[in-house]
Amino acid sequence: MLIAAFHLMNTENGIKNLKIDNLVEKSGVGKTTIFKYFGNKERIIHEVFKRFINKMISDAEIITEQKQPFEETLVSLSYNKMDYLEQVHHQFYLDLMAYLTTAKGNGLSVLMQLYTKQSRDMMLDLFHRGRKEGKIDLKYSDEFLLLYFQATVEGISNPKIYENLAPYTKQWVELLIKGLAPK
Repeated sequence: MLIAAFHLMNTENGIKNLKIDNLVEKSGVGKTTIFKYFGNKERIIHEVFKRFINKMISDAEIITEQKQPFEETLVSLSYNKMDYLEQVHHQFYLDLMAYLTTAKGNGLSVLMQLYTKQSRDMMLDLFHRGRKEGKIDLKYSDEFLLLYFQATVEGISNPKIYENLAPYTKQWVELLIKGLAPK
């Protein structure tokens, strides 16, 4: 049922496209069952976004737990992020970001904090690995690197940039790595 809700929301109309009657038709689950388990449309939206974020966290953790060399991990994380951006319509992404910044008291802000903390911890671990491998110059602080990567990811999240950058992911990561490497 959540997969059907995701497909309804992952359109140019975003969450506006999620109508209970459409969800009943697409999922084959009755209205009574939907309301029994979710209560209302807002809760369904919440669960779809929660599931999406949890999957992003899980996939990134799997990549970093493989303990591949710095460059390979960075390339894999970059591809993973771009794969997620390819999976969703731009409106879904905008709705998710708007929902995360405006939803109060429903657990998503806690989930977003968890995602942010886990992402930060994974990146710090990656930076330390990169330094040990001699791939990141010691002059760059963790804080600077976190801001640098945040700015880069936010730039890539822009659909106009993403569409043009996708074929160059490997070169982008290579340039990024060479720019961070000690002389």
